[in-house]
Amino acid sequence: VQLQASGGGLVQAGGSLRLSCAASGRTFRYIMGWFRQAPGKEREFVAAINWSGGQTDYADSVKGRFTISRDNAKNTVYLQMNSLKPEDTAVYYCAVHESNYFGNHRIVSNYDYWGQGTLVTVSS
Repeated sequence: VQLQASGGGLVQAGGSLRLSCAASGRTFRYIMGWFRQAPGKEREFVAAINWSGGQTDYADSVKGRFTISRDNAKNTVYLQMNSLKPEDTAVYYCAVHESNYFGNHRIVSNYDYWGQGTLVTVSS
């Protein structure tokens, strides 16, 4: 069971990046989420999507700028990040929550598998 996140990098404020998270080892018919952790801060929820893609949720800080999506045929979840701000700078992690209940997906400890993280740096 592995999650491989990619797509991070350095971008100027106002720019865009698309993160990808490929799952291998099994088919994750569950909720997938993105979290981020800035230096000296706790890991925080960014976005989540259910198996069908019909339910999504976003942190208020990214709503309207970020879009989460998934391609189940490729076992991959994406995070399209637009209008990036310096405060979006963090290591971004993808994770799997082995549940189909889209109600407690914002809680870090509810996630069962985590990727290694990809660094996003937004310069001002």
